[in-house]
Amino acid sequence: MKKRIFLLSTGLLFTMSLLLAQDVPVEVVTAFNKGNSQELNKYFAEQVELIIQSSQQNADKGLTESTLSSFFNDHKVNGFTVNHKGNRSESSFMIGTLATAKGSFRVNCFFRKLQNNYIIHQIRIDKINE
Repeated sequence: MKKRIFLLSTGLLFTMSLLLAQDVPVEVVTAFNKGNSQELNKYFAEQVELIIQSSQQNADKGLTESTLSSFFNDHKVNGFTVNHKGNRSESSFMIGTLATAKGSFRVNCFFRKLQNNYIIHQIRIDKINE
């Protein structure tokens, strides 16, 4: 009986720690997987540093969404895989691979905590040489 209670409480604590540690919103991963810039827009900071291949710009939410929409239209998304993610106090990051009809791209997405929510302040998309 004590063993069951111990296992149950340990499992509950583990589950709670996973839920509280969600620093990269699942919806962001889903939006990249679908190539949906409108869904990503919900997580943009007011200004986003957007780097696509060698083109860099600091853009507001509207321009960031428009630029990503054009990228997704030009590169039909086949899927997105998160390779690594992490956090440090008030920031977090995600590194993933975006599979498209025109090849694979490495995506670095950096978040900043604002009022208990993580918002995107930088996105970097680089072609992977295969």
